[in-house]
Amino acid sequence: MKVLLAEDDEQLARKLLRVLHGHGFAVDHADNGEDALHLACTGVYDVIVLDLGLPVIDGLAVLQGLRGRGVDFPVLILTARDAWADKSAGFKAGADDYLTKPFLPDELVLRMRALVRRARGLKAETLRCGPLGYDPITGGFELNSAPLRLTAFETRILARLMLFREHVVEREKLFDATYEFQADVPQNSLEVLVGRLRRKIGHHMIETVRGHGYRLTAQNA
Repeated sequence: MKVLLAEDDEQLARKLLRVLHGHGFAVDHADNGEDALHLACTGVYDVIVLDLGLPVIDGLAVLQGLRGRGVDFPVLILTARDAWADKSAGFKAGADDYLTKPFLPDELVLRMRALVRRARGLKAETLRCGPLGYDPITGGFELNSAPLRLTAFETRILARLMLFREHVVEREKLFDATYEFQADVPQNSLEVLVGRLRRKIGHHMIETVRGHGYRLTAQNA
């Protein structure tokens, strides 16, 4: 899969490049909107990951320019803007999906793959662990085929556990993925959130592996 990553945050771009290369993707990187627009109009990509806050030409203008030129590659927007007005503007400009920072790199990969499958006329794969289902396109969960209402932090934790279902996720990595870019977070806050999740999906589905972390499992369902 060939990806265009348009992201000007150097630290985040390096991290995403490592993740995408680790999944075997070929990646072109642009750190400003002018280069992103040029690459997207002259190259062929399976999916474009586009930050809205790009310099020179902002991401929204890049997206409008692409669609205006007939470029129809799937576009996933990355942004720190979480207001509905910003999301609505992105979708109206032609975005296919929207991921708000901070986010899980593994969720980004899942959503990219789902967009590519959808663009090819294939159904996006729903991840399952027993009665629990996760849609990587919408980021929504269901339990016993009914929508599951979760907070943003609960969703981040459960998404991470779902990506590595039936395997132990180290506590430190789960903490970092949940509270990335945030400082002064109480150390026991993760345990509080896990406790709330257990009450919502069943205590038996999230195992504590002492000294290591947590495991989402359907073996006890």
